[in-house]
Amino acid sequence: MFASDLPLSRTVTDRAADRRGDEGLLTALIDDDSTRVLLVSGGRVVTRHRGRRRTLALYSPQEAALRAPTGSLEDRWAFLGYDDADQVPGAAPGEPRPDGPAYLAHHVPEDGTAALPPGHVWTALREVGSELSARDAGLATAAVALYEWHVRHPRCPRCGEATLPVQGGWVRRCPADGSDHYPRTDPAVIMAVVDDEDRLLLASSTAWPEHRFSTLAGFVEPGESVEHAIRREVREESAVVVGDVEYRGSQPWPFPASLMLGFRAKALTTDITVDGDELRAARWFDRDTLRAEVAAGTVALPPGTSIARALIEDWFGGELPAGPAGGDRWSAGTAPADAPGAAGTPAPAPAPAPTTAAAAPTSRRRRDRAPADEPRVDEPRVDEPTADATPAAEPTGPRPGGRRQRRRAATPPTDATPPPDSATP
Repeated sequence: MFASDLPLSRTVTDRAADRRGDEGLLTALIDDDSTRVLLVSGGRVVTRHRGRRRTLALYSPQEAALRAPTGSLEDRWAFLGYDDADQVPGAAPGEPRPDGPAYLAHHVPEDGTAALPPGHVWTALREVGSELSARDAGLATAAVALYEWHVRHPRCPRCGEATLPVQGGWVRRCPADGSDHYPRTDPAVIMAVVDDEDRLLLASSTAWPEHRFSTLAGFVEPGESVEHAIRREVREESAVVVGDVEYRGSQPWPFPASLMLGFRAKALTTDITVDGDELRAARWFDRDTLRAEVAAGTVALPPGTSIARALIEDWFGGELPAGPAGGDRWSAGTAPADAPGAAGTPAPAPAPAPTTAAAAPTSRRRRDRAPADEPRVDEPRVDEPTADATPAAEPTGPRPGGRRQRRRAATPPTDATPPPDSATP
C-alpha cells in the first residue's frame, strides 16, 4: 500500500480532460453557484479546520472573486475537474458523470491580497499535505502545480511572445505562431539505500542544521534511465555503489514541477566519501540507532508530506517516534530572523532555496526558489530553462556552489473524502 498512500499522490478527482476544450467552460462554471473554488498562491492554499482536522476552504465562484479580485478570467482561473464517481482514474468514453460540483482553482498573485473569513488561513501545501483528505490533497496538488507553471512560463519558448491560457488553464497558446505549450513535469529519483546488514544510508547537507538527515535524490538527466540515474546519483553523492533497485512508489512534488520516483536500492559497497562542501555527512543507520537518535533529538527526519519520510518508515517497518516533546525538529533553526517566513508566516515572495549536496562538484544544476525557512530535502527540482525572450517574473540561472536539492518525506495517511465545504466557515 506504500505507493497509493503517499500524501500528494492521493486523489479522488475526475480531471475531466475531455471538457477542457469546451468553449465557455470556465464562464459557465463561474456562473454556477454549485461550483467550488480553492484559492492558491505559490505553494500555498487556503485551509480551515473541520474539527481537529485541516481541510481546504472552498468557496462559491462569486465569493472567491470578491475575496481575491485579481486578473482576467483566463489568467486567474483553472478547471480542476469533478468528484470521481467510481474512484477509478479517468473517465471512459461515454461514461456519465455524477451530479456534483465542479472544482476550480483561483490564482492569487504572490503580491496580491485576499480577504479571508475568520479561521481561514494561507497554508503551505508541503506542510499540510499529509493532513488533507484524498480529495483535498489531489485538488491542492494540481492547483499548486498549475499555478507554478503559469508563473514560470508566461512566454513562448519559440519566439518569446506572451502566451495566453486556454483549455481551462491546462495549455498556454502563442498568439504569434499558434503553438501550444503544456505543463512540464521533471522526473527525479529518491532512494532508500540499504546494505547487506539492512542498514539505511542517510545524509546531511551543509545547508542544514547538523541534526537533519534524509535520503539521497537527484534528477533524471536527458537520455538516462531511472535505474542509471539512481546508481549515478548515489555514487556521486556518497561514493557508494548500488546494484539492484526496486520501485516503491511515486509522488508529485509541485514546487514547482517534479515527479518523485521512490526506490529501495541495494548497496554493493559501504565505504562513504563526502566532499564536506555540499554534504556534511552521510551515515549508515540500523533501526535501533535511528529510533534512539530521533527520540533524543540528535537526528531529525523529513516531515510528513514528502516521499523521503515514507521511504524511511517503509524500511523501518512503521512510524518512527516524534522528537523531544513531539516538536518539529526538522523545522527548528532553519531560517535566520530576517528571512521570509522565519516566524512561521508564509513568505509572500519566494527567496533562494538552500542548496543540498553531492560529492561530485561537476554536473551543476539550476534550482527553483522557495521561502528560506522551508527545507528542500526531497526536491531535486530545477527551474525551467525556457527560451523566453523576456525574463519571467522569477529569474532563472545557475546557482553557484550547489548542485542538487533533496526531497523530504511523507507519512502515508488514508481517509475518506469529506463532502464539499460550504462557502462560509
